[in-house]
Amino acid sequence: MQQNHFRIIRNIAGLAALILASSISGQAQNTLKPDLKSIPQGVRWKGAISLVKLVEKDNHPAAEFNQAGAHLVWLNGFQFDQGTIEFDAKGQSAPPQSSFIGVAFHVVDEKNYDAVYFRPFNFRAAETERKIHAVQYISEPEWPWQRLRQEKTGQYEKPIDPAPDGDTWFHARIVVTRPKITVFVNGASTPSLIVDQLADRKDGSVGLWCNGYGVIANLSITPAP
Repeated sequence: MQQNHFRIIRNIAGLAALILASSISGQAQNTLKPDLKSIPQGVRWKGAISLVKLVEKDNHPAAEFNQAGAHLVWLNGFQFDQGTIEFDAKGQSAPPQSSFIGVAFHVVDEKNYDAVYFRPFNFRAAETERKIHAVQYISEPEWPWQRLRQEKTGQYEKPIDPAPDGDTWFHARIVVTRPKITVFVNGASTPSLIVDQLADRKDGSVGLWCNGYGVIANLSITPAP
């Protein structure tokens, strides 16, 4: 009787492990890692592709921008609703206003999208006023950063703690669970930014967003089940 009892327990434990392994495998298979090296050729990418220079990070392709003004490249024919977007990014700490880098999602075109981006020149700024503008959410065209700062002061941009070095690579994880958008930096368990999405858009493409100098590598997209 006791042997049968232990056998049942082992079978249940084995079944639980199998279900867990299957779940993890399914999640891994669901993650898309877009080919960044195809951006300059315009293969499966749209937008400001002529402004992207192909570089490397640890032998992996990376997309470098170095042009003033907000520029966006996005995946052609891709739809993202909710889920997680992760990437590595590097900007520069000086001069001020020279480096804005992040990703866009629910992209319709170059004028209609949501984005989360970073200001590396503010990461470790001495002035508190600058430091609180380290990470930003925007929703174009209705809610650019200027309107958000004026009408919703301090709600859609925050500091990062601990603050990364503005001249080195950092990792960002953006979780979209509509209407919430949550941003984590460098594996922190506490989010740097939590906001409610302002646009009515429920899906759209995912892209890279930059103003000035910035590099992005290791982009991955995991749609919610």
